[in-house]
Order: sequence, then structure tokens, then C-alpha cells
Amino acid sequence: MTTTETTSWPADLLAQEFRGKRVLVTGSRRGIGAAVAAAFAQLGARVAIHGRDQAAVEAVAAGMGAGIGGGVVGLAGDFADKGQTRAVVEQAVDRLGGLDVLVNNAGTMLGRVALADIDDGFLQRQFDLNAASAVVASRAALPALIASAGAIVNTGSISGRTGGSAGSSLYSAAKAFQASLARSLATELAPHGIRVNAVSPGTIDTDFHQRYSTADKLAQTAARIPLKRLGTAEDCVGAYLFLASNRLAGYITGQTIEVNGGQFYN
Repeated sequence: MTTTETTSWPADLLAQEFRGKRVLVTGSRRGIGAAVAAAFAQLGARVAIHGRDQAAVEAVAAGMGAGIGGGVVGLAGDFADKGQTRAVVEQAVDRLGGLDVLVNNAGTMLGRVALADIDDGFLQRQFDLNAASAVVASRAALPALIASAGAIVNTGSISGRTGGSAGSSLYSAAKAFQASLARSLATELAPHGIRVNAVSPGTIDTDFHQRYSTADKLAQTAARIPLKRLGTAEDCVGAYLFLASNRLAGYITGQTIEVNGGQFYN
């Protein structure tokens, strides 16, 4: 006969898991990134957030740190620029004293543009911001993540699976890249104890969709979703925490979690 060992699950499991952990969430001044960063901070992690505007990101960092004793660092940089991307990661590692979790969340659609109207500049900026930035950030963070046997969580999108709607071809392709990158790096970095996964949000009610969708389109989308509503940024947080946790997801790598209310099934 074999003996089955039981696992103890403390009531404050997440606080125990993330207290003192060093976390960088890129693209975290607002939306999903801000919700994820705030959750890590509330659980006791030392968090670096990132946005393009220094004053704005520092204000968000101060707000996140209020009431929990601070500990949130605000860093600025344009992630369409490889040099600025590297600099933000290097600053995060320096100010946090290392890195345990990297959340590659930076990116946006940059506008709906039909294929016939895509010029070389738009193509390059889309690739640099929405695809290459995750590679550059992960590469810059690699020494610190090797030292901590850390975790990487990429942000994909439902559009990476469905192709998105008209005018979003480059953004959708870049989001598919995020999931594929996670699978490839999961194999490559496993010998270092680094897990790499992705979260794929569905239609989430953030200012992203206020910029790139209409109220009528969003209402029609919500009606088609089995749960009959759009998602919220907070709906996505649990998937990021789960994948970042060695205790909860220590044997999970190379996977993508779909957070979409049933809008799209694997």
C-alpha cells in the first residue's frame, strides 16, 4: 500500500505565498494591469508598476501603496522602444532587490486599421509594443528570474484565438504571439525552475474598449456571452495570482487560461 500525503492549506495562503515577493507588472497604470498590481501589493508583495508617463505612474503607485505601508514603485518608459523596456526592467530589479514574478502586460491596439491602410511604421510599432516588448522584458529579467526560480505571466487576448474584429489584425496576431511565446519559453526555461504561462482575457470592461469599441457593440457582445455580462479587470486577477503562485501552480507551465465568461471555449 502507498501512503497519500495530505496538503495543509492555510487560510492566509495567498498572503503567505506573496508576502515579500518582488513583482513587476508592465502596463499597469490602469485596467487589468493596475488591478493585478494592486492585488499583489495588498497581499504583501513588493511591486513595481509601469506606464509611459512618470508623474501619472508615480501617482498610481502612491495610491496603491496607501494604507499598506507603501512598497509600490512607479516606473516610466515606452515599451515600443527596446532600450526603454530594458531600462524599466533593470530599474525594477534594482529597486526591488531582485525579481520573483514578471507580468508582461504592456500593450494596446493603437487603433483599428484595415490591411490596405497599414503602413510600415504602424506595423513596426504594433510589433514592438505588443509582441517584442515581452521578449525584451523577459530577456532583461532573466538573470533575476533564474536567481529566484521565478515565474512569467504574459497577457494574451481572446482576439489572439478568434482573430478579433475588422481592423485589429496586427493586435490580434501579437496577442496570439504572447500565448505561443509562453509555451516556447516554458520549455526553454524549465531547467532553471522558471514557469511561463499566459492569461487570455475576453471582452473586459476597461477604457481599452471605451477607446476601440462602441456602446452598442459592447452591449451586443455582452448579450452573446453565456454569463451575460462583460468582464471586469478584477475578474482577471485570480488567474494571474494563480499562475504566479508556486504553491498553487507549481506544476503548471506553458498554459493559457481563458478568462471570458464562456465567450470562447477551447
